Amino acid sequence: MSDKHTRIKTGAPWEPIMGYCRAVRAGSIVAVSGTTAVDADGQLVGEGDMYEQSLQCIRIIAAALEKAGCGLADVIRTRVYVTDIDRWEEVARAHSAAFGAAPPASTMVEVSRLVNPAMLVEIEADAVVPPVQDS
Repeated sequence: MSDKHTRIKTGAPWEPIMGYCRAVRAGSIVAVSGTTAVDADGQLVGEGDMYEQSLQCIRIIAAALEKAGCGLADVIRTRVYVTDIDRWEEVARAHSAAFGAAPPASTMVEVSRLVNPAMLVEIEADAVVPPVQDS
């Protein structure tokens, strides 16, 4: 059976353990997995800082979208999971800075914790790759 989807991997240590990809492109749809604030070595970025963690999540999402042939302006939905909903404005500030010009539909919910207790936010994104314009 051939795979008709483009699977985008980042080499994160959890990808083979969990059996997932950072993003999958199926036709013009791109689904980006829940993304936490880690660097290329899997180390947490912005410990204790929900705003900085949110920015890092969005940077990782942007890189995955670029590999899939689109960008943040093409995101149609985000899902944001936070460990402390009272700090929602920190995430909102980062989200608005990234998506303000083309805001997607979005949901934010509080969860009891993420895979690493020091992780404060996880963001998922769905995008639609724009059609190629004829010249």
